[in-house]
Amino acid sequence: MHRSDYHYHLPHELIAQHPTAERSASRLLVLDGAGGCADHRQFRDLPALLEPRDLLVFNDTRVVPARVHGVKDSGGRVEILLERTVEETRALVHARASKGLRAGAVVRFAGGHQARVLGREEDLYLLEFPGPVLPFFERHGAMPLPPYIERAPDEADRERYQTVYSRVPGAVAAPTAGLHFDEAAFAALAARGVRHAFVTLHVGAGTFQPVRVDELAQHRMHAEHLQVPEATCAAIRAARAAGGRVIAVGTTVVRSLETAAMLAGPGGLAPYSGETRLFIQPGHRFRVVDAMVTNFHLPESTLLMLCAAFVGRERLLAAYAQAVALRYRFFSYGDAMFLRPAPGACEAR
Repeated sequence: MHRSDYHYHLPHELIAQHPTAERSASRLLVLDGAGGCADHRQFRDLPALLEPRDLLVFNDTRVVPARVHGVKDSGGRVEILLERTVEETRALVHARASKGLRAGAVVRFAGGHQARVLGREEDLYLLEFPGPVLPFFERHGAMPLPPYIERAPDEADRERYQTVYSRVPGAVAAPTAGLHFDEAAFAALAARGVRHAFVTLHVGAGTFQPVRVDELAQHRMHAEHLQVPEATCAAIRAARAAGGRVIAVGTTVVRSLETAAMLAGPGGLAPYSGETRLFIQPGHRFRVVDAMVTNFHLPESTLLMLCAAFVGRERLLAAYAQAVALRYRFFSYGDAMFLRPAPGACEAR
């Protein structure tokens, strides 16, 4: 497969720059991977698409205010975007500066704070802070809105670019499928008898990095930390035993569950804590996920390729063309999709 196989035309004005007034007020495109039929609903209709035996799995990561600005020893300005912590006082970061950063350099921030550059790891810089990393960013950082949101973050983004169930700090991008869920949505799901469970995957800034190679087999994903707990594995086994479906809320949940299942071996699912670089593309057989809730994704992105693996590339791109024609809102603050798999996409349960 080639990167260009996943291109589609998107008018710039359809990229959502602000969230809807209410989280669950977005639209929902329902795509059946078996028949290719698309149904156009409201997100509030989601509970009606589920059965009491179904299990929703969410990513409970919490977005860190991960963007800070500083000054190099030379006086040049530098923008730091946290990628992930590697120790309590060390972090891998993206840095935007006119001449890059050299090992041993000191970056100074407002309020007398600073960090020392220890070196590079591929396209990331390793920084040493004098104290714990996450509290520093929580106090001094700005919310890291995606590059396609062409405005500065405001105070409202500290709440809206965060799921209502986020609890484990560490992400620098939101698991955006979860942004549609509010207390009213959870109440409707509970009334329907739908259960839920959680994984944690700390989304890195690499989620916005374009695929730079044409041959997809040559693409290498950024590493992201994840945790699939035993409680979630048990909830999945119970849903299966009752004849219910496992429905992933977002591509991060898909990658988390599929990583844990692949490492557990044939037919298994076991708790896992560690890193993943899993790149899901057409040809992947899904071991755990039976349906998914997701947002619309960038052209030629790995997330679009994951969804294509689930419902079929042609079906997915046809649905995207319909969404464009019907003026859906795209990307992080945009509308949602509910995907049912194409025949053969999932392993026999």
